Amino acid sequence: MIRWGILSTARIADRIVDGARGTTKAQVTAVGSRDLARARAWADEREIAHAYGTYEELLASDEVDAIYIGLPNSMHVEWSIKALEAGKHVLCEKPLSRHPAEVQRAFDAADRAGRTLMEAFMWRFHPQTEEVVRLVREGAIGELRVIRAAFGFNLPWLENVRWNSALEGGALMDVGCYCVSAARLIAGTEPLRVSGEQVIGGDGVDARFAGLLRFPDVLATIDCGMDVHRRNQLEVVGDEGTILVPSPWQTPLGAKIILAREETEELTPESVDPYTRELEAFAGEAPPRLGREDALGQARTIEALYRAAESGAAVTL
Repeated sequence: MIRWGILSTARIADRIVDGARGTTKAQVTAVGSRDLARARAWADEREIAHAYGTYEELLASDEVDAIYIGLPNSMHVEWSIKALEAGKHVLCEKPLSRHPAEVQRAFDAADRAGRTLMEAFMWRFHPQTEEVVRLVREGAIGELRVIRAAFGFNLPWLENVRWNSALEGGALMDVGCYCVSAARLIAGTEPLRVSGEQVIGGDGVDARFAGLLRFPDVLATIDCGMDVHRRNQLEVVGDEGTILVPSPWQTPLGAKIILAREETEELTPESVDPYTRELEAFAGEAPPRLGREDALGQARTIEALYRAAESGAAVTL
């Protein structure tokens, strides 16, 4: 069993707390905040034993083996490295970084410390995702041709960190990274080149982003937004069929895959808490499913998409 410390009291941390309750392989034992009273109140409400008034105290605690980092994007690498250097394993909320060099720096720190670092893409551990990959790899839709991924929602509160450029907010970083992750996973390789377009909002972040990813034999389109009606869909097109996943990233209404070939059938993979599965995989998989190469692939693609949008020209990776 891994004893987890939660770094910050951001809302996403509750998903980890709930996920840990579903497995014997993880227990949340501590939380760290920049305010001791807030940390203590947060911990008491969730029946967590230890609370610390600084991030540094959490990293120094003997009550934790690993740290979950749910800080704003711009702080992910900095605190991942600090936690690794303090001898803790690290699960860092996605995206680890949009900068490939920073991703390398973080994994270099993990190697030096002899600790595990993983980017937290919980959707990759859901049975629904695993079933989609299996169907594609086994030829259920013939030869793979097109991938289409969308994730969007409406966030009108401009004070939210997602609208803050200094904290590396933006639609692509917040939800579009899921679409990038899906395209790369299903294509089974890295894109050769990308194109992108963005609409700016907030204090200079992308409110909406659309991208085209060219893989050797596959085209993938992604679109994401923070000022749109909720969108949450994945479509995988082959020359003999189509896979549609109505809720690929989150499954509040249960897992479902629609497989359309000569006839259409509905598949219902096991519905589980993907955060529980993520924590179990972190404890049991070696090497981690989402290690250095996957995180680098993510960062390189996101960085190239932003460059493409800013330049108005396709970018080769």
